[in-house]
Amino acid sequence: MFASALAPYRRIFTPTTALFSLTGLVARLPISMVGLGIVLLAEHETGSYAFAGAVSAVALVANASFAVVQGRLLDRLGQARVLPAAITLWGLALAGAMLSLSADWPVWTTYVLAAVAGATLPSVGTCVRARWAHRLKDNPSGLHTAFSFEAVADETVFLLGPIIVTMLATAVHPYAGLGAAMAFGLVGTYVFAGLRSTEPPVHPTTTSGGERPAMPWPAIGPLTLLTFALGVLFGAAEVTTVAFAEEEGQQGAAGFLLAVWAFGSLLAGLVSGAITWRQGPLGRLRWGALGMAVATAPLALVPSIPVMGLVLLVGGVAISPTLIAAMSLAERALPPTRLSEGMMLLQTGVALGLAPGAALAGLVIEEAGASASYLVAFGGGLLALTAALATRVPAAGRSEAEVGDVQRNLA
Repeated sequence: MFASALAPYRRIFTPTTALFSLTGLVARLPISMVGLGIVLLAEHETGSYAFAGAVSAVALVANASFAVVQGRLLDRLGQARVLPAAITLWGLALAGAMLSLSADWPVWTTYVLAAVAGATLPSVGTCVRARWAHRLKDNPSGLHTAFSFEAVADETVFLLGPIIVTMLATAVHPYAGLGAAMAFGLVGTYVFAGLRSTEPPVHPTTTSGGERPAMPWPAIGPLTLLTFALGVLFGAAEVTTVAFAEEEGQQGAAGFLLAVWAFGSLLAGLVSGAITWRQGPLGRLRWGALGMAVATAPLALVPSIPVMGLVLLVGGVAISPTLIAAMSLAERALPPTRLSEGMMLLQTGVALGLAPGAALAGLVIEEAGASASYLVAFGGGLLALTAALATRVPAAGRSEAEVGDVQRNLA
């Protein structure tokens, strides 16, 4: 049984594909390390969590603001040209921001350098998925398996990254956490960009008067709203879980609870990739979004940490399948010349939702306690479900199976 479950993965992984996928996993570790690393370092150097949080927020906003620009450059110029330039600028800016804190440079220099670092950090996860989409463009079931694995890789990144940066910054040296993030980002991205044989083709701007294909907004718009809603859900749930554990007198249990939540998602992603689904990604998206809304509904009523662990484990099962289906729909709907740009919109949606979700949850915690603030996560789940129901797949992007799926779901 175990061997048959692994069969779909064995069919898509060759030495070549395994190399770009695993290299991409290392290269994207900074995504989950830099924000927390900045907070830990800035607070150590200045003693101000407010300043540390503001610097981290500047980097996050800059990253989200320039993500679509990066996506367009990747489509037009290619990964081999854009990624090395972007990661080099990122490394210089991050090193400068670290130096500005230790050398007591003017405060504005830290903000500027953090903004440059945020704007230039490449979304390697999007680039990896673009390679899979090119490699498996005639193999829908294989592409679903690949996207499932990359969802698991994302979960691994967000599970390991915060642990690594926190341990290094607190147990080794305050600069060690960001230093490790810089090493992962630079080495991983340089190696990934050098794997030219699997790079998707470049789609330069037409010079013969032809117009670029239109962005399929009936699909990409709701999908971006859905990922934003998931960002709100994630941001709210993370902050609230920390507060809930503290209220229960076991603050150290927060890490365990969040790890259990991530493990549920990771496990579901692996299982999803091993299954041959009869239902298309649109149906799976809607069922997944419904599952997330239902799973977050009882969180405000959970009475203890053991029960919370069980509820979060079950709730985590809906995360990866929903994101996998969203990426699969985007890949089907987007024209090849706008693939990286469109997928970057979805990645940006999650990033943009994290901050308001966390901030709103914090306000509710102050006024009504941790349990009540889980309703913010529930609100994110309801918004995600609404966006999933509003998603429409362009006819040009549907396979015959998907057309049937759309008709069944709209009936």
